[in-house]
Amino acid sequence: MNRFRLPYHLIVEEGIFEKIPDVMNDVIPDIHSKKTILVTEENLKGIFENILNEISADFKNIELYLIQSATYDAAVALAKYITMNDIQTVIGFGGGTVLDLAKFAAFVSKTKLISLPTTLSNDSLASPVAVLGTEGKARKTFKCTIPDAIIVDVNVIMSAPDRQLLAGIGDTISKYTALNDWKIAFNKGREYVDDFAYMISKMAFNSICYNDQKELKSKDFIKRLTQALVMGGLAMEIAGSSRPSSGSEHLFCHALEEIYSEQVNVPHGIAVAMGSYCACIFQNRNIGKITKVIKDYNIPVKPSDWKITKEIFIGAWQQATATRADRYTVLNETDLSDERLSKLYDEMELVF
Repeated sequence: MNRFRLPYHLIVEEGIFEKIPDVMNDVIPDIHSKKTILVTEENLKGIFENILNEISADFKNIELYLIQSATYDAAVALAKYITMNDIQTVIGFGGGTVLDLAKFAAFVSKTKLISLPTTLSNDSLASPVAVLGTEGKARKTFKCTIPDAIIVDVNVIMSAPDRQLLAGIGDTISKYTALNDWKIAFNKGREYVDDFAYMISKMAFNSICYNDQKELKSKDFIKRLTQALVMGGLAMEIAGSSRPSSGSEHLFCHALEEIYSEQVNVPHGIAVAMGSYCACIFQNRNIGKITKVIKDYNIPVKPSDWKITKEIFIGAWQQATATRADRYTVLNETDLSDERLSKLYDEMELVF
């Protein structure tokens, strides 16, 4: 059985960023006096300057660290800085780019980590992995640990663009096909399925799929989406891999990000939702369910809306398995001919 750890706190409240020492003191005694580093990026510093100043004012010994790029080298450099300067607490403030880098640096330096997401575009706020750049446009997923605390300020999330929240929904609904790919791998003797992790990931999908509240900027929905994304991260932590949340739809996304990054730029959550529609067909699943949830939330998955041509679409699917050769999915079994993928592209253009 995989050994796992869970966050000490998951707090979703309005104005909670102003109370971090108060809510974290039971986990890190006298946290306000600990040597702390607040990791973010330049553009977020400009957008959230007042909030960052309020957070900093609650700590006696805190410094702001602005990342320049979300690469493996940058994460290792941060880990070295943390270690050499005896920093005791890391606070990641930002989206997936910042949080992944902070997670990996805290993991390497064995330092307490508090995750403060500024958007809910994917499950990086709670996942036990970090996606970092390696060479050129290539990226790799590195194992790390989940944060010690995940604190979500509803007021901050409500200021995020709708498209980022739609990406978070897309990342959650992609579990529908990811879980089935996990079963496919299990039936081929390639993977072990942890029933508890499977159940939690399915609960995350169901909480969004069968949700009557579709108003993205409502407090109730933000809490629900936060919980769904965190459940996805916990499922990965329990399973000891990303299989509960990542299948063929993510391989398609990786191909777009790694091979066609010069031509297209699709938010991760949107790309995996797009991939889930196709993966559902490859898996001979009920396409009606995934189609309905995509339309219910108006997730923009029409390929041409993102400058994904038919040629790029076909190429991404045909090269998807190469992005993670060790991951067995339906793509190892299904027909990925030009003719079939061409028809699928036309279908998505028509349906969405």
